Parts: sequence; C-alpha cells; structure tokens
Amino acid sequence: MNRIDHIGIAVKDLKSASEIYTRLLGKPFYKTERVAAEDVETAFFACGENKVELLESTSENSAISRFIEKRGEGIHHLAFEVDDIRAEIARLKGEGFDFIAEEPQPGADNKLICFLHPRKTAGVLIELCQEMSHL
Repeated sequence: MNRIDHIGIAVKDLKSASEIYTRLLGKPFYKTERVAAEDVETAFFACGENKVELLESTSENSAISRFIEKRGEGIHHLAFEVDDIRAEIARLKGEGFDFIAEEPQPGADNKLICFLHPRKTAGVLIELCQEMSHL
C-alpha cells in the first residue's frame, strides 16, 4: 500500500456538507461525481496529497443509505492507494482478510476499487484503489 488516498464520509445532504467542508478546509471541492453502480453522489476536496470524499446516497437501498440509517453521518471508509489492486487483493486474502466483493469495480475519481470487510479490520471499512490509468 502506497499511502492513504482519501477518507470517505457519509453525509445526508451533499450540498450542506460541501459548504461545511469548504469552510473547514478553506477551499471548495474540486469535483463532484455520480457513481451509478454504487448509488452515490460524491464531492472531492484536496487536503495536501490526500483527499476527503463526501458521499450522499442517491437510493434508499444503497450502502451509504444503510450506513447512515445504522450509524448516522460520519467516517465511512479509509482508502489506500495501491499499484496493483489484484496483487494486493491476493496478498491480503493470503493474510486472512475478507472482501465484500471478490473483483475490483470501477469507482469514483477514475479508480478501480475493492473493499475489505470490516469484521477483519477492527471495524473499519477499508478501500483499496488503483488509478485506472495505471492498469
């Protein structure tokens, strides 16, 4: 794993949360993106070499909607940048970690993503992400 790429924060209202983070970080988000496969709308803020990703559900059945219903707004996941997502998945499976989905999927910010199940990561949802341009 190379570095923390971003911290994902589940929010009820992307517009309102974006205003809060604009004031907090002293600059606006640099892009928004809808990820239809995940039923989310995102806003990304640069913070040094890392990012903050705000995630608003676009469906009552999405993972973000269920997360907020169960736990409320807040930190949803921690994402790590990797060079080779498939090799990292194989390595982590060998270390005994479980994945929510076996195959990486296209995600926001031009990334291929995969999530580790939090039951094996001390309750934290971990995302692996690889730039699609590095495939």
